[in-house]
Amino acid sequence: MTIALDAVPRIRRGVKCTYDQIREAHVVLFPEGVLVLNETAASVVALCDGVRSIGDIAVALADEYAGVEPGDVTSLVARMVERRVVDVDG
Repeated sequence: MTIALDAVPRIRRGVKCTYDQIREAHVVLFPEGVLVLNETAASVVALCDGVRSIGDIAVALADEYAGVEPGDVTSLVARMVERRVVDVDG
């Protein structure tokens, strides 16, 4: 799946992002299961607000994490779309 940098991702209805105290990790809860996220992936998902583009998310994360590339963000969002966690407009 190819997603453009100007695509605007948002969390799908019925999906919940939270911190799991037992796992001591950020998780995404969705009807088909649970995804355990690392810190960077959790930050990407948290910014999938239906307002920011993938390019905007990459820029915001580059200020916080070293080595964040737009292609990495695009790849993660594409995987989240395939898992039916995120939708994209554009």
